[in-house]
Amino acid sequence: MVEPSSFYTRLASRKGFNTSVRHITRTLDILDSLGPKKNAADLINSMIIDKDFDAEQTQATVHMLLVEKGGYTTVAQNIPEVTGDAESLVKEVSRWKAVDLVVGYHHPDLGFIVVNPKNPESASVIAGFRKNELVVVYAGSTASSKNAVTGAEALITLISGQKTTVPSAMLNGPFVYTAPRKPAAPKKAPVKARKGAAPKVSTTTTSVASAPAASTPAPAPAPAVAGPMRMSPLVSVVVSNELFHNGNVEAWKRIIRSYNAKYPNLQVSVYYDGERIVDINTLFKWGKVKHGSCIQFCVSGENIQDLAKLSRYFRQGASPQFEAFLHGSPDTVMNLF
Repeated sequence: MVEPSSFYTRLASRKGFNTSVRHITRTLDILDSLGPKKNAADLINSMIIDKDFDAEQTQATVHMLLVEKGGYTTVAQNIPEVTGDAESLVKEVSRWKAVDLVVGYHHPDLGFIVVNPKNPESASVIAGFRKNELVVVYAGSTASSKNAVTGAEALITLISGQKTTVPSAMLNGPFVYTAPRKPAAPKKAPVKARKGAAPKVSTTTTSVASAPAASTPAPAPAPAVAGPMRMSPLVSVVVSNELFHNGNVEAWKRIIRSYNAKYPNLQVSVYYDGERIVDINTLFKWGKVKHGSCIQFCVSGENIQDLAKLSRYFRQGASPQFEAFLHGSPDTVMNLF
């Protein structure tokens, strides 16, 4: 008896079938665009920003195109530390023309994201990596598989904040980053009057206010080259209270609750000592975070707002003036934003 398989089950529904077709079509579109000067991460991120590609497709697409199709070498590691100079890392990796590189990062909040380590815009994304998180480097080379292994291992070393050198053979090759060209602004063609033609005068009297001025067509925006910018930079808050005790914890919880009530589609993440804090109560116990300690936070989601105001409230909540946020019952949602 043949055992039933569920492999094609999702294709039985219209939604599942259409989703599969769209995924395959977009994957083939990226495949057709790949080249020595067209990095897979840049193409994927550009499509995500243009809403032509779902971020959830990234990991499957990268594995299919680079590992299955391209035979790329992969090196994965939970990085023990993160480089403090991502810009220098990008400058160094840009010299490795013998190898094509893509960095995959399992972000604790955003999921799997990819960046081109030769793209200067990726420096800010790499700087936001957190230690102990999983990083996967995909490396491919047309010259030698040895170059791919060398490049992948060297890049992991640099991301971890350590120094490394590569052989001179890594510096020659076709894989270079080329910034996309900005489309030129459309030029307005001058209108030439015909010889002997008298200027046309309108005989209709109209109000000046009722006739809107013709707007000049705006130039098309340049294609985005950065990674999926769905998260704000990390913002540091220095504890000015003698200790970050239970009162400060409660103040921060109420500030976050108020922000979430105003912006339900945005998520506030708190970090301390390089690690994300899922439950503030589990870390900020009496005496653990002292005066002068630095707590970081970021906001993820689309159309991030009131970041400066949120930072100001957090600073007050980490100060001796935290009691201003403790009025009302513990479940009170304050109108702060």
